[in-house]
Amino acid sequence: MSRRKTERLLNLVICLLHTRRPLTAVQIRQAVPGYPEGDEAFQRMFERDKGELRELGIPIEVGADPWDDEPGYRIPRQAYELPEITIEPDEAAVLGLAAQVWRRAGLAEAASGALLKLRAAGAETEEPSAGALEFRVDTRDPAFPALWEAVRDRRPVAFHYRTAGHEAARERVVEPWGVVSRRGKWYLAGHDRDRDEPRVFRLSRIEGQVRFAGRPGTVTVPEGVNVREMVVPYDRQPHDRVAVVRLREGACEGLRHRARDLRPDGPGWDRAELVYADTERFAGWVVAFGADAEVVEPPDAREAVIRRLKGALSS
Repeated sequence: MSRRKTERLLNLVICLLHTRRPLTAVQIRQAVPGYPEGDEAFQRMFERDKGELRELGIPIEVGADPWDDEPGYRIPRQAYELPEITIEPDEAAVLGLAAQVWRRAGLAEAASGALLKLRAAGAETEEPSAGALEFRVDTRDPAFPALWEAVRDRRPVAFHYRTAGHEAARERVVEPWGVVSRRGKWYLAGHDRDRDEPRVFRLSRIEGQVRFAGRPGTVTVPEGVNVREMVVPYDRQPHDRVAVVRLREGACEGLRHRARDLRPDGPGWDRAELVYADTERFAGWVVAFGADAEVVEPPDAREAVIRRLKGALSS
């Protein structure tokens, strides 16, 4: 929604909410800025605005003004205002904990905004004080914000996805049902339109940007679907794998600490064997050490590191 349209709708709500008697279309046109000059153009836009406000749950009452022959419009305050918000202490504690969990994640802004609105309405929502242990939800996967928005708005998405054991990513068009975290990894569950069946996608294997592929409200989640149960078969721990990585001498202490074998490998370098399970997570870990770490084998782990480095250079 454009800024101009948003301002016009907001002004229309304020105008209809604060009038003591119903306003005719002519009076609304004079009082609310942003409407066109022509009668037909104004009528079409005004009808669309009324429809959108009603879809948002804002009640517009149509009544007759004894001083005018034309119908009048107003928003009854008692039907528009929310009832008093009451939150029990245990509920407030849960809300505060949720905001604390999401503080460093992709939903941090939404969580803090929700608490701010509740406080403005008079609800006490004190956040628990930080102790020795603090829970955090990590959503550093670049695809998470767009997918979370698509699930919220019931909107199909398109993205390039690389399956395990394949180097090339293929485009998928998905009707998202939910985004789930399991054992530190994030998954999207939904209906794959190309394969015409339910599928689960790991967010770390999505390459490039997630694009919206349809309008909001066009995705319907089937009754009885449990996205958490859908993810379980995809989260079985694979067998441990071994990678050979060259480490620059005097660097990469984190990798050295995890190495099961470490030996010299030419001037200024050491050769380490590292055990891992997930190729993408391992590649992300190695990339953090930059030019001080070089994956020698296996080939898929090496390619995963190279792909991440190329992506960083092109961004």
